[in-house]
Amino acid sequence: MKNFFLRFKRSAFTFPLAVVTALTLMGISETAYRTSVEALDRLDRMGVARINNMVLLRQVLDAENGQRGYLITGRPEYLKPYRSSMENIGETLRTLTEYYTHEPDRVADFTVLATLVSKKLSEMDTTVQLRADGRDEAWRAVIETDIGREQMESIRLASERLVAREAKLIAARRDEVYQTLQLSRLGVSTMTALSVLAFFMYLRQSNTLERERVHKKEALQAERDLLEVQVTARTAQLTELAQHLQTAREDERSRLARDLHDELGALLTAAKLDVARLKSRITIHTPDITERLVHLNDTLNEGIALKRRIIEDLRPSSLSNLGLLAALEILGREFAERSGVQVKSELDAVTLKPSGELTVYRLVQEALTNVAKYAQARQVVVTLRPRGRLAEIDVQDNGVGFDTQVARPSTHGLLGMRYRVEAEGGRMNIQSTPGSGTRIHATLPLL
Repeated sequence: MKNFFLRFKRSAFTFPLAVVTALTLMGISETAYRTSVEALDRLDRMGVARINNMVLLRQVLDAENGQRGYLITGRPEYLKPYRSSMENIGETLRTLTEYYTHEPDRVADFTVLATLVSKKLSEMDTTVQLRADGRDEAWRAVIETDIGREQMESIRLASERLVAREAKLIAARRDEVYQTLQLSRLGVSTMTALSVLAFFMYLRQSNTLERERVHKKEALQAERDLLEVQVTARTAQLTELAQHLQTAREDERSRLARDLHDELGALLTAAKLDVARLKSRITIHTPDITERLVHLNDTLNEGIALKRRIIEDLRPSSLSNLGLLAALEILGREFAERSGVQVKSELDAVTLKPSGELTVYRLVQEALTNVAKYAQARQVVVTLRPRGRLAEIDVQDNGVGFDTQVARPSTHGLLGMRYRVEAEGGRMNIQSTPGSGTRIHATLPLL
């Protein structure tokens, strides 16, 4: 026996046996629970049906008392309890009908009861109406036939039959619950004993495994620490590279803006001057030639305006020449003219580094671009204000919004904005829910 336990303790089947035992125990417990819950729910419905049957009988009696009080005295106040009982009877019948629809073995008995109650209600309603119409001989004739007593006796018998059947079924269901609990008790006791034995063996076996686990954990922690150092270094390198790329991007934008201004601007201006010279030297002005010259001049003007807009997008001259507040005002006004979206600017003076001012400008520019592409908004509010040692930037629209928890393939602009703000030592937060618009809030340190 000692050798058996020794082999069992070292066996690889110790833990699987413990798991199987625990799962079996859980299965027995869950099965007993579900069976008991279903039986108790069933008992509850049966109890409610039983009570409703007795309540129905009492309500019919109350209605009959109100009816007879009105017939004897003719006083209208007896009609109030009568009508209240009639309404309650209807509600109780609907409840019982819903219950017995799913009980085919008793629906026939309930149908008999419901039919008898309906006949009784019809008889009472008829006599009350005859009494109200002053036809005393007619309602007395109905009462004297003794049909009311016979109907009440039939209703009482039918109700008692249903109540007796419900009581018998309740007793049977209660016995089933007791049997289920007894079986569950035996099963749980047996499985608990096996679980204790298997768990004891598993604990003895796990001592060696625990020592090995601690050793591996220490080795894994050392490797994790090394990886964290490498990740920190790589993150710093990537951050430096990203900052360099951002700077290079702005420098390239500035160079391209200068080239467009110098080269393309000179070409367009020269072309416009040539058109003016041609127009002055043409001696014969036919309508077609005049129209062509006007169209060419307008096209050159549009090209010059497009060139200016592209240059402003690449490197806003208004930011360098007029300052941040004026640049944001111009940006909002031009966006409103192009998109038809109302832009409301609430701007206070803040002191930022040139790179910080450019960051604010690019954030608002990207936010307005997203509004035009996706938001379907009617109004945008751009706010800039100082708060302590920070500058707050807020762009809020009343568009369709989006779910910030769902990953979207077209969020590179938002990621770029977030990185640009964080590179300046600030923070950015995006708040949006479908149908409630979007708010982009950022803070940057003041100079």
